[in-house]
Amino acid sequence: MGELSNCTRCNALFVKNVKDICQDCYKEEGAQFDLVYKYVRKQKNRSATLDQVSNATGVEKDLIMKFVKEQRLRTSMFPNLAYPCERCQTLISDGKICGECSEDIRSDLEQEEKVESLKREDKKATTYYNFEK
Repeated sequence: MGELSNCTRCNALFVKNVKDICQDCYKEEGAQFDLVYKYVRKQKNRSATLDQVSNATGVEKDLIMKFVKEQRLRTSMFPNLAYPCERCQTLISDGKICGECSEDIRSDLEQEEKVESLKREDKKATTYYNFEK
């Protein structure tokens, strides 16, 4: 069963199931998706950028990025509909962060893991145990 929540777009009260927006906003979002899709579907507009699509359709960039992130608009068909990495703002077409940032985070985590394992080894070496018989 869903829980009672406020719509993230219009703040209306609704029963939240899968979507985080109310039914009215969902219908409006669907209409805006149709506008965007009709625009980029045309052969001459397939290479349009995010800014160009937003200006031509009147749909907010954030909503178009949401469509791309949800893979409702596939960047394999519309290659210039990229959105910025959440860490460095490089344009990407998949995920939340670019490959370079992902690799940086991975190497930082590995380094931190090495430091933690060294700390554990030091504690093991200096710990004394007393066993009573």
